[in-house]
Amino acid sequence: MNWDNQNNKDPWGNNNDAPDFDELIKKFSAFFGGGNSQSNGSSSGGGFKMPMRNMFGYGFFALAVIYASLSVYQLDSSEQAVVLRFGKYYETTDEGLNFMLAGIDERYVENVTLTRRYSQSANMLTKDENIVDVTVSAQYRIANLKDFVLNVKDPESSLRQATESALRHVVGDNTLDQTLTVGRQDIAMRVAERLQNYLDIYKTGLNVQQVNIEKTDPPAAVKDAFDDVVAAREDKERLQNEAERYALSIVPEARGQAQARIQDAEGYKKQVVANAEGEVVRFDKLLEEYRKAPEVTRDRLYIDAMQSVLSNSTKIMIDVEGGNNLLYLPLDKIMEQNKKEEEE
Repeated sequence: MNWDNQNNKDPWGNNNDAPDFDELIKKFSAFFGGGNSQSNGSSSGGGFKMPMRNMFGYGFFALAVIYASLSVYQLDSSEQAVVLRFGKYYETTDEGLNFMLAGIDERYVENVTLTRRYSQSANMLTKDENIVDVTVSAQYRIANLKDFVLNVKDPESSLRQATESALRHVVGDNTLDQTLTVGRQDIAMRVAERLQNYLDIYKTGLNVQQVNIEKTDPPAAVKDAFDDVVAAREDKERLQNEAERYALSIVPEARGQAQARIQDAEGYKKQVVANAEGEVVRFDKLLEEYRKAPEVTRDRLYIDAMQSVLSNSTKIMIDVEGGNNLLYLPLDKIMEQNKKEEEE
C-alpha cells in the first residue's frame, strides 16, 4: 500500500497536521474582535490596522496574566502564611503553591521553624533587698502564626517585657547569694515557666524553648567584698573535699587495725586459756606425786624455783655461814669475760 499522497493522513486515517499557534491567535482575536476578517485586507494606505476590540482583548488577557502572577505565591517547607480578606482572618497556608486575591487579600509570611534569640540586661532587687545586675537570654519560635499576626501588635516587644517581668518576680523570691551562685539554674527554669504563662495569656503565638541566666553580677560598690566571699566559699569547699578524701582513706585503715587487734586479742585469749588449762593439768599431776612423796616433791619444786630465778639474774649475793660478809658473784661480768676469751 502506498502511503504517499494520502491527503496528509497517516496509515490509520488520522490527520497528521500539528495545531497551528497562529490559527489559535486568529481565533482568539476573532472572538474578542467580533469575527471581523477585514483586518487581513489592505487599507488605502496599504498598512495593517488592528481593530480596537482586538486591542482591548489583548490588554485584558495581559492583565489577567499579571493578576494571576500576583495572586499565586509559593512557600518553603519552613514557612507559613496568614491570609486576611478585607482585613479579616481568612486562612493559614503551608508550603507549596497557594492562591490569594491580589488587591483584596493580604498575606503575612513567617519562618515558623526558625529558633530566634534575644538577650537583655537589667538591675533587679533580691529578696534580701540587694541589687544585682542580671543578663538573661531567651530562645523562642513561632508556634501559632495566626495569634502571632493578629492578637498582639508587636509580639517580640511583648516577649521582652514579659521576660523582664518574670525575671523580676523570680529574682525577688531569691537572695543575693542564691542569685549569684547556686540558684541560677533554678531561676532560669522558673523564669521560663512564668514567661510561657504570660505569653499564653496574651496569646502571642510564641513558644519559649529555653531561658538562660548568662551573667549575674553584684553592684560595683560591693563587688570586691563579694569576690572575697566567693573565694572564702571556694576555700571552704576545697577543705571539705580534702577532709572527705582523708576520711575515706583513714577509716578503712583504722578498721583494718581494729580488726587486727581483735584477732590478736582472740589469739591471746586462746593462748592464756590453753596455758591455764595446761597448768591445771600439771598441777593435778603434781598433786598426785606430792601425795605419794611429799618431801621429794617439795625439794623438786624448790630446786625448779631457784633454777628459774637464778637463770634470769646476772648478780648473786651469797651469805657466808658464820660470817658477817656477803659474797658477790657478778655473773654478767664473768660471762662477758669468758666470751671475750673464747673470741680471742
